Amino acid sequence: MMDPFDDTYFMKRALQEAEIAYQKGEIPVGAVVVIDQKIIARAHNLTETLVDVTAHAEMQAITAAANYLGGKYLRGCTLYVTLEPCQMCAGALYWSQLSKIVYAASDPHRGYEVMGTKLHPKTAVVRGVLQDQAEDLLNKFFIEKRNLN
Repeated sequence: MMDPFDDTYFMKRALQEAEIAYQKGEIPVGAVVVIDQKIIARAHNLTETLVDVTAHAEMQAITAAANYLGGKYLRGCTLYVTLEPCQMCAGALYWSQLSKIVYAASDPHRGYEVMGTKLHPKTAVVRGVLQDQAEDLLNKFFIEKRNLN
């Protein structure tokens, strides 16, 4: 029997957050944090809304999850995010000590891997879950952005 709460299920929730960001005119990146098969934080990019370069979906999700748990460490938690974290977010994820990160689309220009940033050694990484859907939304956003300018 298939687990109804697999990586695809939770990545779809992160994609819903990315869609909210898209509707707000934000770069469409969404994230959710899960512990024991329960979503404890939902977030999306808010850099334009908050006029804050650090308001990435992952940063918002880390803060919300830490507030929910009442502590700064997110051991036992999984972050689902629609785009590979940048080096800033990877640094914050390192310090939060997440157990697992699952991302959809790779970022070949600004992703933590191409920048050489390391995650916590105990953090597992899964890449490419619903990659096509995440890439389609990002591409749609940037095509529209280019056509407006």
